[in-house]
Amino acid sequence: MKKICLITGATSGIGEATAIQFAKQHWNLILNGRRADKLEQLSANLTNNFGTKVLNLLFDVRNREDAVRCINNMDTNWKKIDVLVNNAGLAVGLNPIHEGIFDDWDRMIDTNIKGLLTLTRLIAPLMIENGKGHIVNIGSIAGKEVYPNGNVYCATKHAVDALSKAMRIDLLPYNIKVSQVCPGAVNTEFSIVRFKGDVNKADAVYQGYQPLTATDIADAIFYVCNAPNNVCINDIMVMPYAQANTSVLIRKS
Repeated sequence: MKKICLITGATSGIGEATAIQFAKQHWNLILNGRRADKLEQLSANLTNNFGTKVLNLLFDVRNREDAVRCINNMDTNWKKIDVLVNNAGLAVGLNPIHEGIFDDWDRMIDTNIKGLLTLTRLIAPLMIENGKGHIVNIGSIAGKEVYPNGNVYCATKHAVDALSKAMRIDLLPYNIKVSQVCPGAVNTEFSIVRFKGDVNKADAVYQGYQPLTATDIADAIFYVCNAPNNVCINDIMVMPYAQANTSVLIRKS
């Protein structure tokens, strides 16, 4: 019987790359996203190229009612989830705290923290019922250190770091592993979203060095999920070679 992986934020970046990686390894997938066209295109590609069975769940993780409805309405066989990848997340804006935009703060808090909590609360009981499972939270170097004007985004990823540790304790008695994968600079839609569509600003973030790709992180996620049964990789940080931490990054002129 093929294993099942549920990935949130699967329509781009790390989520999409993770879906491809798991499909290549013959897993069945539950893919969540907000963009119906991209979700349908991705699921069709995975089915055609790898023979993967895919269930699409179209909802925004910020909308708890939609999340509850979609998860509860899944067929029983789809509820036998082996891995949950809490990937949905974003950074919006790069303002100092005294110039922060309330709507930006709400988007980050509602997605990065509350969305992760909602999916975990809905899926963990299914894993407990199944007697096993693995939850992988996508954190960030920003959850380990802060940087100028990163304030609320860093706070949300610090929350992911703390929640990952707490979830590991709470779910240990139920044969459920909890891992966190923390990337450094990854060239995805991340900066385009942060700069609200300003492509020039987004491109500048990745100039002068070789950033990580979404596939690099997908490889790490799959590695974590395929450790032997007696091994749980609690936390893994993946950085571009040129980046030491949030403030030290060597760019070539």
